[in-house]
Formats: sequence, structure tokens, C-alpha cells
Amino acid sequence: MAAPGAGDPVDAKNGKAPFAQRIDPTREKLTPAQLQFMQQVQLAQWQKTLPQRRTRNIVTGLGIGAVVLAIYGYTFYSVSQERFLDELEDEAKAARARALARASGP
Repeated sequence: MAAPGAGDPVDAKNGKAPFAQRIDPTREKLTPAQLQFMQQVQLAQWQKTLPQRRTRNIVTGLGIGAVVLAIYGYTFYSVSQERFLDELEDEAKAARARALARASGP
């Protein structure tokens, strides 16, 4: 039988696969070779997930940009639809004309 951790995929005692243990490099004394290996593994994991992360970031950015442009476009559309200020200006002009007519008329 192989020694535990010697590449044995299943632990003979409980029939479960071994899990990696978290190591805090600040608390445990590690050799420079171990630290270098940890950095290499971290870099490999980071490079493995980089394309997926990049794709998600692009999709998220495009989604946020689309929402911003939709709000911006809707704002311009709704402002162009508003005619109440034009109606108020027309009423104000008519009121001024009536006031001038009254003042100069009789």
C-alpha cells in the first residue's frame, strides 16, 4: 500500500479522496522551494480562470453600458414628448395680450 499523500487517489481508511489543506505561510515555516511552488500553483490557477473572468467582466460592462444608454435615451425621449411648457408659454402670451388689450382698450 502507498503512503498517504503519495499520489494515492483514494484514502484506504475511509474511502474518500484527500483534500488540500490551507496553509498560512506567515504562521508556518515554509522553505523557499515550497513558497515558490505555492506561487506557481496560484499563478496557474489564476491563468486558468482568467479567460472566464475576462468574459464575465466584458459581459457585465456591456450590460451596465446598455442600461446607462437606455436610461439616457429614454430621458431624451420623454423630455422631447413633454409639451406642457409650450402650453404654459402660450397661455402666458395670451394672458399678456389680454392684459395689454384691457389696458389700452377702454
